[in-house]
Amino acid sequence: MEMSVAVKALAALARGTRLTIFRVLVQTGKLGLSAGQLAKELSIPNATLSFHLKELTHAELIIARQESRFIYYSANFATMNVLLGYLTENCCAGIPCSSVEACCNEKNS
Repeated sequence: MEMSVAVKALAALARGTRLTIFRVLVQTGKLGLSAGQLAKELSIPNATLSFHLKELTHAELIIARQESRFIYYSANFATMNVLLGYLTENCCAGIPCSSVEACCNEKNS
């Protein structure tokens, strides 16, 4: 992942509302939620939600798909995993670890 792409994704997540939206979509899984469901669940006005969904879509952190007359949004797990890999590629002095906990425990030993 290029640094500019990582910066764009992290900037999109740097707002509390967008981070909350993204976390809800990650928890929901591949099926995602409709914009209406997200607005209702998070108590966000439609116009505000639309703005935040656009930013997350431009950062390629979420994917929109249309079914009938509804638009469903889901987390883009491929981008999320690449971003996580980019952020942790030099973790633990280059020694691969399976989790942050494992990494932290090795450093404290």
